[in-house]
Amino acid sequence: MPGLTPIEHPDDPSMDLLCSDLAALAPSWKSTSQWPGESLRLCARAGVFRWFMPRDVGGLAWSDAEQTRGYLRLAAADLTTTFIITQYMGACRRIAGSDNRELIEQWISSCMNGESFATVGISHLTTSRRHVAKPVLLATPQGDGWRLDGMSPWVTGAAKADVIVVGATLDDGRELLAAVPTVSDGVVCGDGVELMALSASKTDQVRFDGVYVDSSMLIAGPIENVMKSGAGAGTGGLQTSTLAVGLAQAAIEFLSDEATRREDLRAASDELVAEVNELKEGLLLAASGDLSCDAGDLRAHANRLVLRATQAALVAAKGAGYVDGHPVGRWCREAMFFLVWSCPQPVSQAHLCELAGIV
Repeated sequence: MPGLTPIEHPDDPSMDLLCSDLAALAPSWKSTSQWPGESLRLCARAGVFRWFMPRDVGGLAWSDAEQTRGYLRLAAADLTTTFIITQYMGACRRIAGSDNRELIEQWISSCMNGESFATVGISHLTTSRRHVAKPVLLATPQGDGWRLDGMSPWVTGAAKADVIVVGATLDDGRELLAAVPTVSDGVVCGDGVELMALSASKTDQVRFDGVYVDSSMLIAGPIENVMKSGAGAGTGGLQTSTLAVGLAQAAIEFLSDEATRREDLRAASDELVAEVNELKEGLLLAASGDLSCDAGDLRAHANRLVLRATQAALVAAKGAGYVDGHPVGRWCREAMFFLVWSCPQPVSQAHLCELAGIV
């Protein structure tokens, strides 16, 4: 769109224009039949994908605090596109953080430009599935490489991906990470599962039927706990909480706008504004390395806030908010996502106790 220029830092004036454009497009991304390609292209033009990449591969190397500020803005504008970007950049960071120069040269430049789309298939290495008797995705030594058999259960943008950073487990318990092109023989990507919200993310399982992986695709391993290795290590950290707070911000801004015309909403609006600002400050402190900020506490607070904020916005919108197409209804559905997306067991248990009235 005219006027959109690369965003060099979180306070760049172009951030407002990008977020305005993303928010205008967000209602279009409703089901698996859609894909926010236009929104992703806007982000590519604005240099969003460079925020997360190191300078030695052409990135802007934003600090964790700067990335958090960026994600807060993007999530408030369009959660579906922002969620996809987290998976996209998760894959790119893994590739960029590897010692495989051939792999970096093959993918990173085209991914940062938005010409190629990368995603991750690693949830089975970071959840209870890793403790089942047989790995859901098995890597068997074959020649100078490995044969992959099984599936990755939750892969965002599977049907749109050019490359998937996937984790697999060997019989001896060691694990590997590889960047597998989706055109490889034996890769079968689902078209996307219809979800309560974010269906346009085209999240689905990917099957690997005898897929051969050689050293040119290898990111790390085989080693124990491969997810803890490499410069791109980490499975999200504060990222999920940040997206929850960004969505809460959108709902609170709606409520605050309504409160300018309705005095009965003022007290609730002021309280939620103060709470979201406090939580954003906590996120930024944690992202800056403040050890006094507990990630689990921030996640629990973010989850509670996004649920309350979106429902408060629905109360303010009244019946209009319950009509399909109103943003408040979408935000309420999207808020439920944070009850299941990478939600730590202690946080889930705390939610259950609250819902059951157990103090």
